[in-house]
Amino acid sequence: MAKVLCSSGQGEETCLPPALHYIPPRSNHQESTKEVEMVLFPVFEDLLSKTHLSPQEIDILIVNCSGFCPIPSLSSIIVNKFSLRNDTKTFTLSGMGCSASALGINMAQNLLKVHKNSNAVVLSTEILSTGWYPGKDKSMLALNCLFRMGSSGILLSNKREVKNKAKYKLLQSLRSQRASDDRGYYSAFREEDSDGITGFTLRRDLLQVAGETLRSNIGDLSPSILSAMEIFRHMASKVWKRLVDKSLEIYMPNFRSVIQHFCLPASGRPVIREIGKGLRLGEREMEPALVTLHRFGNQSSSSLWYELAYLEAKERVKKGDKVWQLGMGSGPKCTSLVWECVRPIVGEAQKGPWDDCIDRYPSLLVHKLANGNYD
Repeated sequence: MAKVLCSSGQGEETCLPPALHYIPPRSNHQESTKEVEMVLFPVFEDLLSKTHLSPQEIDILIVNCSGFCPIPSLSSIIVNKFSLRNDTKTFTLSGMGCSASALGINMAQNLLKVHKNSNAVVLSTEILSTGWYPGKDKSMLALNCLFRMGSSGILLSNKREVKNKAKYKLLQSLRSQRASDDRGYYSAFREEDSDGITGFTLRRDLLQVAGETLRSNIGDLSPSILSAMEIFRHMASKVWKRLVDKSLEIYMPNFRSVIQHFCLPASGRPVIREIGKGLRLGEREMEPALVTLHRFGNQSSSSLWYELAYLEAKERVKKGDKVWQLGMGSGPKCTSLVWECVRPIVGEAQKGPWDDCIDRYPSLLVHKLANGNYD
C-alpha cells in the first residue's frame, strides 16, 4: 500500500473518514451514515447559501453514491434533514462509479425538459467507510489507496429569472456505456484470500473495454463540437489507414481549437496522462486533474467539480469559454458534459475548496509527479 500511495500522485493533505483512522477500521453501517452526514450536509447547506435558495424551492433532487446504498435512501435522508417538499422528485443513483455525477447532470437535464420552471440539485459523493479491505491480497489492497473523501453540490434550473445569475449553460451531454460487453460487465470477480476475507479484483481486459467506451463517447461527441475541417481530417485518415496505409496513425482532432478547459477523470496520474495524450492536451489542460488528485485525491464522481473549482479559483474561465467534463465509471460508462460560461467569474478563490491552498498550485512537486519523478 505504501508503494502504491507513493506513486499515486496523491498528496498528504488528502482525507479519509474518521472510521478508517481506527485500528482496525470501523467499517459498518453506523459509521457510513455518519460519513454521509459529514460530507453531504455541509455541501448542501453551502449550495443553498451561495445560491440564496430555500429547500422548499427544490423540485428535483438527485443523489449519487456508488457503494453505500442504505434504506431509507440517501435522497430520503436529505429530504428529511432539510424538510424538502412532499412532492419533490427524488432519485438515488448507485453502482455507477466515477461517472455518476456527470450522469446525474444528464439525468437532471432530461428531467428539466419535462418539468418546466423547476430547480434541480445534484449531490455527488462516495462513502469510503464501507469499502475498506482488511486482508492481504495485494491486488485488493490497492483499492484502499485509490479513493478519498469529497462531495459536491450542483444547482441546475430552467427558470427564466436565473438566466443572469447562472455561471454556465449546458450545451451538450452525452452518455456511452458497454455493459452488454462481457469484458465490462464481468469486470470484477469474487475472491477469498487465505484469511477468509472476501473481496473483488478487476480483470485485466476491463482497461481495454473502458478505452473502447471512451473512444466511442468522444467519437459521438465530436460532430457536435468540432469544426468541419477537423472532422474531415479525422475521417480521411481513418479511410486512408483502412484502404491504403495500415501503418498510418489516425489523426486525432484538435479539441483545444473549440474547448478552452478540460476536467478529466482524476482516477490516477497514469490515467490522466494517458487520456490527455489521446486528446492531444498539454500540461496546462491536464493541470486541473493533476492538482486535484494531489490536493484532494481521487474523490470519485465529485472530482470533476473540484477541477472546475480550481479553474474558477485561478480565474481562467472567461465569459464565452467552453468547459468539457469527462466522467469515466464502472460498467464501463462514459459521460461527457460541455458547458459554456455565460458570465464573468471572479473572486472564487476564497469561496470554494481551494481557498487555503490555491497559491501553492501548480507547484514544482506536482510537475515532478506528473512526469514520473518522485525523488
